[in-house]
Amino acid sequence: MHDAGYEIYMVADASGGTSLAAHDYAMQRMVQAGVVPVTWQQVLLEWQRDWKNRDTYDAVMAVAKEHSGAYGMGIDYAYTMVHKAEERVKHGPTLAPVHADI
Repeated sequence: MHDAGYEIYMVADASGGTSLAAHDYAMQRMVQAGVVPVTWQQVLLEWQRDWKNRDTYDAVMAVAKEHSGAYGMGIDYAYTMVHKAEERVKHGPTLAPVHADI
């Protein structure tokens, strides 16, 4: 397909091998052949394409918040700090700092 002029992408973190080494070598072979590695999060956000697409916005945000690590935490931060939304996760009481003896 690459020879026919198609751009080929692989979702690197949604594929695997029989071992880490097998996965790594397969990834290296694909990159050498011109395949572009991407992550599942890149694919999800590319499919969303435009944030004005309200039909899929809430579902995409729910997946990103739950499964995208720091990116999901950033979404939560923006919702609570910028948009004044209620926190999605309830936290316990804030503890006072304890100074170390020097």
